[in-house]
Amino acid sequence: MSKGLIIAAPASGSGKTTVTLGLLRALRRKGIDVASAKIGPDYIDPAFHAAATGRACVNLDSWAMRPETLAATLDDASDFTIAEGVMGLFDGAHLGTAPAPLADGSTASLARLTGWPVLLVVDAGKQAQSIAALTDGFARFDPDVCLAGVILNKVGSEKHETMLRQALTAAGHAVLGAVRSDKQIARPSRHLGLIQAGEHPDLEGFLEAAADRMEKDLDLHAIMASASHRTITTGAAPSRPPLPPLGQRIAVARDAAFAFSYPHVLDGWRHAGAELSFFSPLADEAPAGNADAVYLPGGYPELHAGRIAGAGHFLDGLRAAATGGAKIYGECGGYMTLGAALTDADGISHRMAGLLPHETSFAEPKRHLGYRIASLLADTPLGPAGSIWRGHEFHYAATVGATGNAPLFRITDASGSDLGEIGARIGAVFGSFMHLIDRADA
Repeated sequence: MSKGLIIAAPASGSGKTTVTLGLLRALRRKGIDVASAKIGPDYIDPAFHAAATGRACVNLDSWAMRPETLAATLDDASDFTIAEGVMGLFDGAHLGTAPAPLADGSTASLARLTGWPVLLVVDAGKQAQSIAALTDGFARFDPDVCLAGVILNKVGSEKHETMLRQALTAAGHAVLGAVRSDKQIARPSRHLGLIQAGEHPDLEGFLEAAADRMEKDLDLHAIMASASHRTITTGAAPSRPPLPPLGQRIAVARDAAFAFSYPHVLDGWRHAGAELSFFSPLADEAPAGNADAVYLPGGYPELHAGRIAGAGHFLDGLRAAATGGAKIYGECGGYMTLGAALTDADGISHRMAGLLPHETSFAEPKRHLGYRIASLLADTPLGPAGSIWRGHEFHYAATVGATGNAPLFRITDASGSDLGEIGARIGAVFGSFMHLIDRADA
């Protein structure tokens, strides 16, 4: 039974990711076999985690995952796991009248399910003694969530640190570190948030600098000692994988344009007996010739649309796979690539695979964000009509010129509000803007 702890914060932007990355790399440098997890449906942070630890980071989602999927994902972790939270500690989905999931997807819900203690990263840059009142509120809000201590972030000076520590100690809260403001460990961002790990101009330098800072400013021994054994159990392995294998030999696109695939989904396919191969559209690689299925995950194809449009070997190989009867499934960025064209933020249209008739455009960006419940509208390799999944949407693209598309899903948000039909399907080629996380119909 593994031990773990959760790094959380009162709100997004408090610095929990940087603290987590520096802590993971610092522990790895000390020879500790530490695994990491990201709470929620995020793709960006797990890639940074993997770079920090040298091993894959899993996602843990109490809203989207069945209990057995969550338990199986935890079972694949090491003897010691650090999980990074999502948004603020208690922020989760608005459930409304939707069918009840395991929980609301919040960091707090994962803490309740696992029994893992929480370390609260607080941005102290504009606070002094008031930090004790803030922390006290988070500590008392839910007695089933154990707040093991506080990590102060963006501390300005020794005097500032002393004021913060005295206030928190007087209120009965353990301070496990005080991280000084440091421009060396800031991360660049763009329209969908922070840049991907593989695009960081000096990823190793950043991780090493973050580790140096955390070794200096955190009490690593006390943080390790705060971890506890998890308690979640279902008594059974998942009866079915999160997504059914698309085929026996699945070719998976993987590069900077198609980086958003969940480890638990790919592992589920492997455990079900499928063979996976990987190829890079940006390197103009085609899917494996013997593949009977192709998976184009999400990513940022809009940032590489010109290269994709010029990748003749990739596009021809994808079309040949479709002609040969392979099942081809695209999610978000992969779905855009399956369409006829993609218009980038500069208004330039780029030819895509043309296996589905829709076009997508970033010319007038509008954010689509949130958990989704998706019901299949027809029989597909994902399952029979009426099969239900949980997942999420996060994109700025609009669909244009979709006349003639047969939709793939009917979706609702987490509260059960109907959002209509999305996606497209023609024969064995299908996709949508949805990122599927787990099945919701047993």
